[in-house]
Amino acid sequence: MLVSAKEMLTKAKAGKYAVGQFNINNLEWTKSILLTAEELKSPVILGVSEGAGKYMCGYKTVVGMVNGMLEELGITVPVALHLDHGSYEGAKACIEAGFSSIMFDGSHYPIEENVAKTKELVAVCNEKGMSIEAEVGSIGGEEDGVVGAGECADPDECKMIADLGVTMLAAGIGNIHGKYPENWAGLSFETLDAVQKLTGDMPLVLHGGTGIPEDMIKKAISLGVSKINVNTECQLSFAEATRKYIEAGKDQEGKGFDPRKLLAPGADAIRATVKEKMELFGSVGKA
Repeated sequence: MLVSAKEMLTKAKAGKYAVGQFNINNLEWTKSILLTAEELKSPVILGVSEGAGKYMCGYKTVVGMVNGMLEELGITVPVALHLDHGSYEGAKACIEAGFSSIMFDGSHYPIEENVAKTKELVAVCNEKGMSIEAEVGSIGGEEDGVVGAGECADPDECKMIADLGVTMLAAGIGNIHGKYPENWAGLSFETLDAVQKLTGDMPLVLHGGTGIPEDMIKKAISLGVSKINVNTECQLSFAEATRKYIEAGKDQEGKGFDPRKLLAPGADAIRATVKEKMELFGSVGKA
């Protein structure tokens, strides 16, 4: 069954490793991530953006698919189903649909409104035993059509949000979604350290895990990052493997591509990517 992310992230913070959040977009992605987590005995968070939720016919469809897979595949590791960069309305919809975790991204609101909306959602999540992630400081790049420049969060504002009782906090430290440009300045560890000192045991979240050098990932974990989001790298590996399969022309005797065979190389590529990240984050064997 689906679980809140609270226990897995509390353990990660104490153990100086990070749990991976891997976004899902269809059945193949979900199956690949779950099988890899089970193989490596790693806890995992399945992220769902609002755009992906709509693509997969709605949040109730996603919940049904994931719960079915947990049973049919015999998954025993802790799995959280998490709304990624959710709006206020999206967060409430996922709560009703049966998600076990949500992210309310109120970073674009004035801090007072961010606090008010986050406080309300914290109360609902506590009542239902769900985990909740909040964000301070916009994450750069593009996420479902929303473009940000990659701000550094105000540590005092981070403490203000953390004190509301959220489970985890995403603090902008110069990270971005998507590919990092060549002139990227890198992560602001000064900001991360300041946030960590003010928020204490609060698990911190690093968005935009694709393209961040391994040494920066490890340093971020040492400074309190307990959850790292990966999406673009899975998209790239899936697309490249599928492209190669199509270009190889491996159809069924002129009948056209079998969709199950067409998507298999991409699914295998995602498994390899997820395995690599779980090993880097140190979550293998932590279920």
